[in-house]
Amino acid sequence: MAKEGSEWVKYMTKRVATYMDLPSDERKARRQAARVKREPWLSRWFGIAPLGIRLWWSRRKGKRSG
Repeated sequence: MAKEGSEWVKYMTKRVATYMDLPSDERKARRQAARVKREPWLSRWFGIAPLGIRLWWSRRKGKRSG
């Protein structure tokens, strides 16, 4: 158990050190790329259901006005 803990600490230390060695503009670029790549929070939390409800609601509104 202690060996796994020390390995984890070494791993995290290495990750933090490499992150801190990067220039700040490259860190910002990586964060921005990760934000763009991430899907919207609504679908990430609730799946495809919000899309279905949104489509149903828009069709419902279209039928009422037409």
